[in-house]
This record gives sequence, structure tokens and C-alpha cells, in this order.
Amino acid sequence: MRSPLWVWIILPLGVLGVSSAGAILQHVDEIPPLMRASWRLQITALMLAPLMIWQWKKTTPEVRSRVFEGKNLRLLLGSGLALALHFAFWVSSLDHTSLAHSLLFVTAHPLVIICGAAIFVRRPSRYEVIGALMGLIGAAITLVDVNDGGEVTLIGDTLAFLGAITVVGYIVIGRIMRPWLPIFLYATPVTAIAAILLVPLSYLLGENSSTFGWINSSLLPWFVLLAFLAGIVGHTGLNACLKHVSPLVISISVTMEPLIGSLIGWLFFETEIPSKWTLLGGPLLLAGVLLIVISSDKSQEQELGGYSDE
Repeated sequence: MRSPLWVWIILPLGVLGVSSAGAILQHVDEIPPLMRASWRLQITALMLAPLMIWQWKKTTPEVRSRVFEGKNLRLLLGSGLALALHFAFWVSSLDHTSLAHSLLFVTAHPLVIICGAAIFVRRPSRYEVIGALMGLIGAAITLVDVNDGGEVTLIGDTLAFLGAITVVGYIVIGRIMRPWLPIFLYATPVTAIAAILLVPLSYLLGENSSTFGWINSSLLPWFVLLAFLAGIVGHTGLNACLKHVSPLVISISVTMEPLIGSLIGWLFFETEIPSKWTLLGGPLLLAGVLLIVISSDKSQEQELGGYSDE
């Protein structure tokens, strides 16, 4: 069945939306990183809330009762915690390394997933192994920038990669719950939980900023734009497209985030042009991630095909 025309309009807008987040979050660095992340998620949750209420009214009693089962409540809490840690590490990385490096390392989560799958689930395919090696070599090349005395630092890149590791929990739990739980009934509480959890973490780390300071902040328009572009147009738009296109198409599109996000930062926020080592290693890292994504999708198709033959 052919995808409707609106999908091919929303898909690039969604990729642009998620790609804009890093540049905007780095631009509003007057706010400490964890509270900055909390403000972004608070506003996104408020924007999602009407959609959640609308979807709750439409859903079946069986789904409503299932939401409040202990196991599923724990999964929602776990997903919110993973999302909170992801934002805590990633937004912190934006204060300690370049935008290009932060986006490259935080979008390397397919590397984390394939390594975890190799340890706990299944033997990776040959092309998944090749992709992982390409990604690791590309990452190692980009790290040469650490010695150039510029804005790239090892701690910043490490924080971004920790953001990639922690987002895996959010992705895995989403794959468990999304087949039966509508998108807004999943995304809204998880986003709100993450926003709430970031507040005590912010105070524990000594950040000096108000929990709801965004209400009176001169930076409010930036945070509203961020929540709308990345949260609504980006993540919600891409989830809407998932009904009509393969998850592989979405995954490949989102892999372009480091390139598009760096370009947005350079065009609109005067961020530095990546150095030669990032320009050399970055594409290799992205190529490795793409190879993992494509190979993993084919492996899943083959597994499903094997099950259907039985």
C-alpha cells in the first residue's frame, strides 16, 4: 500500500525537528543543563497532555485497566528514568564539547544495542559486526580532536555517549509497550516522569535555577520552540509516520541528525565548523551506524520469516 502524501511532508519536517534540539539547547546555556532539560520536557508534556486526554477517551476499557497494572506502571517509571538520564547526560555534554561531537556520540545508540544484543540475545550478523567496527573506528578518529585544544573534550564526548547508552532503556521499554499502548498514553507520562525526576537531580548537583522558572524566563520562546519542534513536530511526527512507512525508513532518516543538527547550528547559531578529524571520522561513524540499522532490520525480517514458516 502506498504511503499517503502527508507522510513524505511530515517525515523531513520531523527529522528537522529532532535535529534542531541540540543547537537550541546549546544556545540557551544560561540555564544549568539538568534544569534546562527539565524545562524542555515540562513544556513538551504540557503540549502532549491534551492529546493524551483525547486518546484516553478513545481507547478501550481493557487498555485503560492494563495501564494501571503494577508491571506496566513500573515499566513507565523505568522508561521515564531512562529518558531523564539520557537528557541529563546529553544536555550536559552540550556544555563540554562541540555540537557535532555531541550529536555524533548521542546518536550512536545502535552501537550500544548491537553490543547488548550480542551479549544477551543473539549472535550479530557479519554486516552488523562490520558496522560496529566502522562505528568504533570512526569514533576513535573523531576523538583525535580532543588533542587540538578546541571545544571538543573527552568528558563531553563521554557524557554524550552515556546519553546514547541510557536512551536504550527508553527504546527497549517503548518496544515492549507501544504495540498495545497508544503513542500519547505512552509518551506523555514518560515525558512528565523524566521532567519531574530531573528536578531533584538538578538540585543535588547544586544547579541554581527554579523548577518552573521557564514561566517568567526571557528564554521561554526558545523553550517553547524547542518543545514544539523537537517534541511535537519531531518525535510525534515521526511516530505518526511509523504507521505508514517501515521503521527502517525512520531509523535511517534519524541517523542524519548529526549532519542536519550541525548544519542548523552553523547556519543559525554560529557554531564552529567541525575540524578535519570530525569530518573524517564522523561520516565513518554514521556509516557504521547505518549499516547496523539496515543489517539489524534484515536479521529481524529473516527471524520473523522463520517463525512464520513454522
